[in-house]
Amino acid sequence: MEFIETPNAPLAAGHYAQATVWGDLIFVSGQLPIHPVTKEKLTGPIDVQTRQVLENVGAILEAAGSDRAHVLKTTVYIADISLWDQVNTVYAAFFGDHKPARAVVPTKELHYGFLIEIEAVAVRKN
Repeated sequence: MEFIETPNAPLAAGHYAQATVWGDLIFVSGQLPIHPVTKEKLTGPIDVQTRQVLENVGAILEAAGSDRAHVLKTTVYIADISLWDQVNTVYAAFFGDHKPARAVVPTKELHYGFLIEIEAVAVRKN
């Protein structure tokens, strides 16, 4: 088992790894819209939050030897399902033609008042 840590995504603030690798599988912990360099918590519009979350996921995947084209599944936690169309637009632009399996989970609220959190399962590039 390998634990991934990269300064190109927000460092874990609790007792967890940014990602855990088992064999060729990569399990990316839920990412929030926090800028990895400035540590700014992006609480603005949902499209800005979604883009930052996906950039964080992408940085962790890269550190683990993968990329967005090797994502098998995502789970998207969203504070208000009425924001879904905006989230889906940014999500689709990030993944392009690649369409990983996905679950969308509406929640009452997320940490720090964020509107979105995304976790992912991917495979390492061979």
